Amino acid sequence: MLQQQIFDISSENDFNTRCLQVFKHQYRHNQVYRRFCELLNKSPEEIDQVSEIPFLPIEFFKKERIIANSDPVEITFTSSGTTGSNTSKHHVTDLGIYEQSFTETFKLFYGDPSDYIFLALLPSYLERTGSSLIYMADALIKASANPESGFFLNDLDSLSEKLIKLDSSGKKVFLIGVSFALLDLVEKKQFRLKNTIVMETGGMKGRRKEMIREELHKELTEGFGVSKIH
Repeated sequence: MLQQQIFDISSENDFNTRCLQVFKHQYRHNQVYRRFCELLNKSPEEIDQVSEIPFLPIEFFKKERIIANSDPVEITFTSSGTTGSNTSKHHVTDLGIYEQSFTETFKLFYGDPSDYIFLALLPSYLERTGSSLIYMADALIKASANPESGFFLNDLDSLSEKLIKLDSSGKKVFLIGVSFALLDLVEKKQFRLKNTIVMETGGMKGRRKEMIREELHKELTEGFGVSKIH
């Protein structure tokens, strides 16, 4: 019941209510989280504001099995991490809920995925396993049902040619890419896109110097010729 109620939120009051319900659920069924809350002397009986809910530090996802039920794990997503480091793990026991979450969110902000051609420039993610971003991008590519949609690794020339061709034809394009790869693309080719949404997923992944978001988006808006970066 709670799972479906999460997708029926229509007001801030609904949101706050669901957050508190999820907190109580996690407290009751997630042993690691419950122990963490007990050490902080926090219990559901004492918390009635979302801002008071304790958040589990990322280190726990690297060292402990964080899960709130005994159902079989359908998939385990892992963080990208750095070479030699422990990665955090997200165990998913119901991919249906996971897929419904990102699909309905996309529709809320952008409309039906079938209205777009998706070009995914995610080299650092494609080169490893366990990426939730690749899973989501792949699902959107399939939902687009368009043969022009797809992933790109390092062939920036082919991507540039396709992007210019599709955009100039008036088709709605959704370019999603990791930050360093998008910067590589605009350094190779300057664009003046009119029908393309550009979304950066963050992360230099050790390929470039880190930049604050305002600086990154300034370079990307100028390079792609768009008014904003999503």
